[in-house]
Amino acid sequence: MTCQKTSHTFTKIAFKPLHTNLFNIVLLSFFLTLGCGKLYSQEIKSKKNALPAVKQTDKPVTTVLDTIKLDTVKPKKTFLDGKVKYRAKDYAKIDQKSKRITLYNEAELYYKDVELKSGIIVLDYEKDEVYAGRIKDSAGVLSQYPNFKQGASEVQPDSIRFNFKTKKALIFNSRTEQGEFKIKAAVTKKENDSVYFLRGARFTTSADVDNPEYYFQTNKVKFIPGKKVVTGLTNMVIADVPTPLALPFAYFPMSQEKSVSGIIIPSYNDSNTRGFSLQNGGYYFALSDNYDLTVLGDYYTNGSYAMRFESSYATRYKYRGNVNIRFENLINSERGYPDYSKQNIYNIQWSHSKDTKSNPNSSFSASVNMGSSKYFKQSINQANVGSNLNNTLSSSISYNKTFNTIPGARIALTATHQQNTQTEEIQMTLPSLQGSIDRVYPFVGKDGVKKGFIKNINLQYNVTGQNKFVTTDSLFFKPQMFRDAQIGLQQSIPISTNFKIFKYFSAGASTNYQETWVTKTVEKNYDASQNQVVTQTVNGFDAYRTYNFSSNLGTTIYGTFNFGDDKRIQSIRHVMRPSVTYAYTPSFEKYYDNYYVDASGKISNSYSRFDGGVYGAPSKENSNIVGFALSNTFEAKVRDRDSTKTEPKKIMLLNNLNFSTSYNFNADGKDILAWQPVLVSGGTQLLDNKMNVNFGATLDPYAIDNSGKRMSTYNIENGGSLFRMTSANLTLNYSFSNKGTKEENKQSERNGGRKDDLFGTNTDLNDSRNSQFAQEKDDGEDVITEFFNSKIPWDMTMAYSLTYSNTNRESKITNNSIMVSINMDITPKWKGGVSTGYDFVQKGVTFTQFRFERDLLSWRMAFNWTPLGENSNWNFFIGIKSGVLSDIKWNKRSTSNR
Repeated sequence: MTCQKTSHTFTKIAFKPLHTNLFNIVLLSFFLTLGCGKLYSQEIKSKKNALPAVKQTDKPVTTVLDTIKLDTVKPKKTFLDGKVKYRAKDYAKIDQKSKRITLYNEAELYYKDVELKSGIIVLDYEKDEVYAGRIKDSAGVLSQYPNFKQGASEVQPDSIRFNFKTKKALIFNSRTEQGEFKIKAAVTKKENDSVYFLRGARFTTSADVDNPEYYFQTNKVKFIPGKKVVTGLTNMVIADVPTPLALPFAYFPMSQEKSVSGIIIPSYNDSNTRGFSLQNGGYYFALSDNYDLTVLGDYYTNGSYAMRFESSYATRYKYRGNVNIRFENLINSERGYPDYSKQNIYNIQWSHSKDTKSNPNSSFSASVNMGSSKYFKQSINQANVGSNLNNTLSSSISYNKTFNTIPGARIALTATHQQNTQTEEIQMTLPSLQGSIDRVYPFVGKDGVKKGFIKNINLQYNVTGQNKFVTTDSLFFKPQMFRDAQIGLQQSIPISTNFKIFKYFSAGASTNYQETWVTKTVEKNYDASQNQVVTQTVNGFDAYRTYNFSSNLGTTIYGTFNFGDDKRIQSIRHVMRPSVTYAYTPSFEKYYDNYYVDASGKISNSYSRFDGGVYGAPSKENSNIVGFALSNTFEAKVRDRDSTKTEPKKIMLLNNLNFSTSYNFNADGKDILAWQPVLVSGGTQLLDNKMNVNFGATLDPYAIDNSGKRMSTYNIENGGSLFRMTSANLTLNYSFSNKGTKEENKQSERNGGRKDDLFGTNTDLNDSRNSQFAQEKDDGEDVITEFFNSKIPWDMTMAYSLTYSNTNRESKITNNSIMVSINMDITPKWKGGVSTGYDFVQKGVTFTQFRFERDLLSWRMAFNWTPLGENSNWNFFIGIKSGVLSDIKWNKRSTSNR
């Protein structure tokens, strides 16, 4: 018997006014007899708040109490409290008797934040549970694994059972990803949205969680998605072979944040001169989303230690940069031994760049590499061959500001640093100032047309200032360095114009007024007590003023040599740009003084009190020089080999071929010769612009005497040729690859080396997870076609240098060397490379390095070896690529002989 229609009728009666209670009692007894009393009480309870409100009147109201008690049995909560969507390819079967809905083949179910896809899904809406599993295809193979997704968590098990009310789940052979980790468990119990318990679990960073090359096996796991994994006894398994590496418990952080603070485990090493060591241990501080800090340290048993502080920072659309500070206290041997030594070395690197979008009118940038001159030669934590062979360190910090005024103005503040690691001399400007006001054309009319000598007259204002230091390593940033500082300011107002002569000649004239201010000058006097000339520094403001004049005349000449359209080379185009310049600077002898050199009152040559200043001293002799220059370019028009193309192809034969010399009108024929040597330089690109060729020579028109001094006699008058070649040089650079454009090794450059790897790679040993080869994009796929590949990927860089010297009739090759670097993908997983060279003058092999690398999927193995010279060493590394398990590694290396 059904009571649905009756219940609807009863619902209407139940909401009649209260004075009909007696009639309700009769109907209630009738429906209880039919077994529908539960429904009645449920409807009464659900609608009791819907009774009409009692109208308020002035008359007394008599309240009639209902004596019927409501059913005390709590109603059963209706199934699910959200909308359920489902679909299936084959069928969706609803069984009212068993209260189940069965979805088969490509089944999908969506409820609130739960998404479930599987081969088969069974929804039990009486128990509020859902079941999902695989199905067999026509070949009997299980397919269509369940994919269960709730919020940000996603699981791919063999089968799953989930309760919508309790949110608990039982998952079999689950597969899930948490950051770089991939987790597979035989049985997973989902306690709630934030806690999972796993049994028979494995953790790995391998791409294939079902067949990983390594994993961590454990039976007891508490897993909190996005936060951490805590396990019981954990054993490391490599290639399905259990290893003796085990931990009684393990903790794996799995934060959803970009970075997490944590300990960096050191690596063990030993050295013949410093003993046993722990290296590259420390702590990583994830301070915020905008900056971090890594603190690393090394310690040797003989007392040597090293500290490194590395920080990266960035603010989107504003700036980004990184700072590296390295300090090492190096002790060789033991105290009391003859080879005992102790020294401190350091290195500071800072790189900063500003986003131009943040403020187009100003910019700030920094590129700093400074420290001890011997740092890259003696550091115990750098494979720094490239840096060791680099003889200079340089730094620059600059701020530029543009003012949108009329005329426009610019200002720049720059701090520079140049350091020679051989001589240990350091030159710094801290800071230097550069300012300028744009050119002003005072004679241009309102139409703005600049034509002719007068209208092209323009002037501008420039100012430069320097606080310059010249010091050495031992005095760097010590009081004496600041006492020896040279401070100066220089202002100039150049006035120039340009115009045409006879239509084809471009002429120009300019004059420049310059004023120099300094804060220190020198004074020389004869000291009778010491019987020598004493130079004293005079502190105080002083200035000198100079001016000069120059002019130039030039033109462009085009010539074409046609050979015919039927020829392979149809024509050659020659472009010549001859120019003549004249410069005159008067003598500023008034800024020079005399001093006595002995007790007899003998007067020496004069000196300028501005000698040794930041901008030097003005010239005592006037300068009256005319210069000649000729530049040439050669271009060929060649018929294309492709017969379908009608237009010929243009090929550059010589990018430039330059000749230059000058004549001094003030030459006296003895100490000063009139003609300067002719300088020849040129360059071109060959082999599809892959080879750069540059050459140069110096041609002297004068002969030399037996001592090698230049004479006023021309070489041709002395029985020689028109010019005497005193020096020549040739350089070739060839870089090519069958993989396309070769990537530059940015890691090597960042550590003070070269962009190319002619001097080998320059690896920072505190993070050997970085490849020693140029980085390539990884698409995550391992594609092998045929028997490897008939076209093996490779790249090569070559540099050849030749220098000829004949300054004093020695006529010999002073430098003749070649350097080659080759990298090759030997197999899909093996990479190899070699950097070497040969010196044909010294007849020996130059720097040589061998490097190999093996891609072990989620692991990487690397080996490099420098067999020759004082930098001879080797380094072996094997470890997991993933940053979350970067401490699982083995690194062994030798120390160099330096």
